[in-house]
Amino acid sequence: MVTGPRQVGKSTLLKQTLPHARYVTLDDPELRTLATTEPKVFLDVYKAPLIIDEIQYAPELFPILKMKVDEDQTPGQYWLSGSQAFEMMKNVNESLAGRVAIFPMLGLSSRELLGDVDAPLLIERLDDFSRPVMDAGELYKLMWRGGFPELHAKKALDPQRFYSDYVQTYLQRDLRDIANVGDQNGFLMFMRLVAARTGQVLNVSELAKAASISSSTADRWLSILETSTIVKMLHTAHGSMDKRMVKQRKLYMTDTGLAAWLAGWNSPEALMNGAAAGAFLETYAVNEITKGYLNRGLRPDMSYYRNKDAKEVDILIVQNATVYPFEVKSTSRPDRRVARTLQVAGPLGLKQGPGGIICLAPKAYPLSETVTVFPIGLL
Repeated sequence: MVTGPRQVGKSTLLKQTLPHARYVTLDDPELRTLATTEPKVFLDVYKAPLIIDEIQYAPELFPILKMKVDEDQTPGQYWLSGSQAFEMMKNVNESLAGRVAIFPMLGLSSRELLGDVDAPLLIERLDDFSRPVMDAGELYKLMWRGGFPELHAKKALDPQRFYSDYVQTYLQRDLRDIANVGDQNGFLMFMRLVAARTGQVLNVSELAKAASISSSTADRWLSILETSTIVKMLHTAHGSMDKRMVKQRKLYMTDTGLAAWLAGWNSPEALMNGAAAGAFLETYAVNEITKGYLNRGLRPDMSYYRNKDAKEVDILIVQNATVYPFEVKSTSRPDRRVARTLQVAGPLGLKQGPGGIICLAPKAYPLSETVTVFPIGLL
């Protein structure tokens, strides 16, 4: 199963990867009716190998799929995709647990757009300075445009129009059909408020007050945005031995282009010179690191560090009981003293790995024995 937001290329990926498989989409009303009213007949008519797109529209298929794969355990018979994960993952967990591999998918990464699809993970290339670096102007153009494939396949397509249509589709189809959110205008305002807070510590009470809704409604709407991969949350590092740790979530939009449109930044220049420039840099960094892992079929163990003494590290990647810390700065010349703030292994009870200051530097260079200044244009 390939999951992710609308229009990130799930169907295209499956069709190109599996040219021999039959493709059906439950966006087709006739196919959806057959799948929901006669799921067994549907799977008898459309035989494996089969790609079923937008499977969330026919939850009735899941128990029949379970029977099919229990009868014949040959891998790769069915390939599923869906953009509305509200109820879909519940059905997957109930019917297909242990029978399906789940691959989350986001928009195009900067490395994909540069043709550098085999780039190692960030923690594997801190000493690799040979790759091309985007300058700040190009970087903010990319952030403002976002990672949806259609915006890069059709360069003349206006991002403002694309995102307007995208959000209307999300509000009118996904929320109506799956999430049962009646107040679409209120939800759109909520999305705009969330986008304006990307890269920040989440304060649900303050967000609810700004949106004129209850805290419980804000929590439910945040859950909808997170489940549909519109937003991503980073939690404070788990297993911490530091009793002063602040246990709050940080909120990130998963696409900076969508975030910019919702927050009202109508040009790359306005975004680069505006008050949210640093928050968008951090959002971009979190998303690019995440995509690097997802594009390898891996799930990153990412968190952040913040204690009551106001010590904070933006991104922690934990692998093999080792922590790799990263701070994101909207500067081209980070202070050498920042390197000391990345020493967090002790309070976390982990081994200290190399880390970096991800910033607007034009080239990479070592800041200390364990900390690299890493251009954000290299992500």
